[in-house]
Amino acid sequence: MRLADVRRFALSLPEVTEAPHHEATSFRVRGKIFVTAPPPGEHVHIFVDETAREQALALHPEFVEKLFLGGRVWGVRVCLGAATPAVVKSLIRSAWSNKAPRALVAPPAEAGKPGS
Repeated sequence: MRLADVRRFALSLPEVTEAPHHEATSFRVRGKIFVTAPPPGEHVHIFVDETAREQALALHPEFVEKLFLGGRVWGVRVCLGAATPAVVKSLIRSAWSNKAPRALVAPPAEAGKPGS
């Protein structure tokens, strides 16, 4: 997988923008960062919750590791060259859904159903 693939997928999610973040690029939903990619683009940092992080670490240790920033674990660091695209996309979607407003994440209620 390449950074261009990550970029294309992240930007396909609702209301995602790309902006600089220190020396990295970042993907944000309504200003909240959920993925960063430091130069030269061989890794991405995905800000998933603890459950998603531990599952990814257990299932994909060949390309996923803990992301430490400031002495704290914030998510996962993914080596793109070894990564499985479906796994990376799933992690990105999980990180996006944790940062996005609920109205963006939840599908709109169907007309005619109770509660709509």
